Amino acid sequence: MPIHNADIAAIFEEIADLLEIRGDNPFRIRAYRNAARSVGEFGREFKTLIEAGAEPPKLPGIGADLSAKIHEIVITGRCAALDKLRKEMPPAITELLKIPGLGPKRVQALNRELGVATVAQLKQAARAGHIRELAGFGAKTEQRILEALAAHAEQARRVKLAVATQYAEALIEYLERVRGVQQVVVAGSYRRMQETVGDLDILVTAQPGSAVMARFVAYDEVRDVLAQGETRSSVVLKSGLQVDLRLVPAECYGAALHYFTGSKAHNIAIRRLAQARGLKLNEYGVFRGERRVAGETEESVFAAVGLPLIAPELREDRGEIEAARAGRLPQLVTLADLRGDLHMHTRASDGRNTIQEMALAAGEQGLGYIAITEHSRRLAVTRGLDPQRLARQIDEIERLNAGLTGITVLKGIEVDILEDGTLDLPDSVLQRLDVVIAAVHGKFDLSRRRQTERILRALDNRHVNLLAHPTGRLLGAREPYDVDMLRILRKAKSRRICVELNSQPERLDLDDTLCQMARDEGVLVSINSDAHSTFDFANLRYGIGQARRGWLERDNVLNTRSLAALRALLNAGRQRGGAAPIVSPARLRS
Repeated sequence: MPIHNADIAAIFEEIADLLEIRGDNPFRIRAYRNAARSVGEFGREFKTLIEAGAEPPKLPGIGADLSAKIHEIVITGRCAALDKLRKEMPPAITELLKIPGLGPKRVQALNRELGVATVAQLKQAARAGHIRELAGFGAKTEQRILEALAAHAEQARRVKLAVATQYAEALIEYLERVRGVQQVVVAGSYRRMQETVGDLDILVTAQPGSAVMARFVAYDEVRDVLAQGETRSSVVLKSGLQVDLRLVPAECYGAALHYFTGSKAHNIAIRRLAQARGLKLNEYGVFRGERRVAGETEESVFAAVGLPLIAPELREDRGEIEAARAGRLPQLVTLADLRGDLHMHTRASDGRNTIQEMALAAGEQGLGYIAITEHSRRLAVTRGLDPQRLARQIDEIERLNAGLTGITVLKGIEVDILEDGTLDLPDSVLQRLDVVIAAVHGKFDLSRRRQTERILRALDNRHVNLLAHPTGRLLGAREPYDVDMLRILRKAKSRRICVELNSQPERLDLDDTLCQMARDEGVLVSINSDAHSTFDFANLRYGIGQARRGWLERDNVLNTRSLAALRALLNAGRQRGGAAPIVSPARLRS
């Protein structure tokens, strides 16, 4: 079976899950989770390197044993260690960990006390009222499990955007090598940069006689061929991802690209505009009667209905058509607009590189500044910093900056917001920092009122500049905690505090609608990688995609500013009280 980095990472994650359910050594579990992350984020395919006889570079957290397992997985498609664990436990039990609210300890309890080993058995136990009877669960937990099961059923076939990207980019490269192929593009939710992708819709233009359809179904990652024709074929990859390929004439390319990009609601709205003009719009073009009047490019399709081109990320029928009519479409932020990254970790806590390595890697990505923001002491499992260790890191950063050129390292911390809203570190150390990021990392199940008040109190601390991953969600694993985000955003505005869009593919938090809310409330958003290794800067593109879906422009984003303008904003935020200063976007960028 062809193996992508995502497949290797999934095997390591399953091993970690099974070990955790079994109650194994936490350091061993963490080693597999770190390895999964390192492999998943590595910029080149291990399969390609190993098959070429090249020695993959040494990755943080991957020693001889894990490296041998990577080779085993690439060569055989299997892992003996995982096979052994699967024999010890019910094979479907790790599927339970995908249900939001069920961690390894709860899965272990459900299996031990009720014999629950599958999603179906979990649903049956919850509906029968058996879960509430277990110690540590209760009626509310049982109800949340039932709600999570319903949501899980809808999301079961979807994969995270970053995982879909690995399969999509490999397919694009494969198809572009087919003789006669001219254009290859992935449409659908992938092109709209949705957080998760259900399948891949690929459009191709090619010269007459191209064997692209035959080559597509012969792709070595295909498990099942669902349909094969001259202009359309559909397959299921061995990963379970369905891929549809359509060969379209060049004169229809723009219309087909618009149609298959979607969304459905957006397409219906555009089609109504066409009908109002006496036109017919479909995947073959824009027609007046039998005559095609547009369709070769997407620009021509939009122009035919009296609109400028609307970026794919906006095509959700959430006001983009009205904005286009009025000439108010946003000039969406791009990856090139980012000038820094304000959230990352190093070996001092749960990262895998030194400060200098992170700085140099960020510089290679074209960034001019970074902030080192380790976890604070409450998160002992991540080796969070206490005041003494943080003070030593501050000194280290100051020494390092003296020898760096082209990039500046800011002193920061990701400080935990405790249950009562106080911070995990004293003001005496926070006042020495350039960037203080407040974050919730526990007590996710507080009531809406208590969770909101907790965060509001933290934002009253004069040293806080930024609220990290504001809703605490993990895609497919943990629902957002219940919080009044409008109150949070208005408090942030009054305190000159920014909110984060965390670019980790499993977070992408804020979501697109909350990005729009932040923009409308005048709160700046910081698009950060939350990097734990030098490879994680690549995730910024997913944060940018989310920001674009949220209508964010360059001026809505904190870290598009120069270092001087950034420092001015951060320092202004530490002044107590008063409304946010009105500063022209041009001056902030300077």
